[in-house]
Amino acid sequence: MPRVKPSRNIPNKSPAPQGKSGFVRIISGQWKGRKLPVKDVEGLRPTTDRVKETIFNWLAPHVRGVRCLDLFAGSGGLGLEALSRYAEQVTLVEMDKGAADQIRKNLTALGSSKGLVIQSDAVSWLQGPATPFDLVFLDPPFRRELLPQVCDLLEQHGWLAPDALIYLEREKEMADLALPASWQLLKDKQAGQVCYQLYLRDTKNDAAV
Repeated sequence: MPRVKPSRNIPNKSPAPQGKSGFVRIISGQWKGRKLPVKDVEGLRPTTDRVKETIFNWLAPHVRGVRCLDLFAGSGGLGLEALSRYAEQVTLVEMDKGAADQIRKNLTALGSSKGLVIQSDAVSWLQGPATPFDLVFLDPPFRRELLPQVCDLLEQHGWLAPDALIYLEREKEMADLALPASWQLLKDKQAGQVCYQLYLRDTKNDAAV
């Protein structure tokens, strides 16, 4: 079972700038300091540098060499950060064509062949043939009630490795989620109106219940 160190408080997550395209910055790894353009898409909330740093402090050293899924990829900031930190392969699923095309351009600019961008609705894509991932990022659009179905599909359709780590971001006002029994909560922080959580898929303990 992966061991994740206790964390400090997560700082507040500011809304994305409106009205024009912005940038995401790679904060560590082989592409540290690189700024990459982000397509201006309604509802897109790129993760701030400070929050991203805390997330990856939680995950260290569980990024290098893993297969990663960045569902609802948006800017691709989390998946690209994982690639910079030597994830073996990252699949980025994004429904918006403009945002998906921009992630592809950013991967080309980085010279990476380890990122796969899929333009698709996440729920529909999860109902297709599955390949298990070691690390999953879930940061869906708020107030769309997508998480319950997505979490169930991930668990039931074979998308998760036995000891997968799942990072989940949701609005604070959302009622408690009915998550799979095998998902063990490791981290649970709130900042402003946003909840940040990290889960471990602990199938050994689940089987013993």
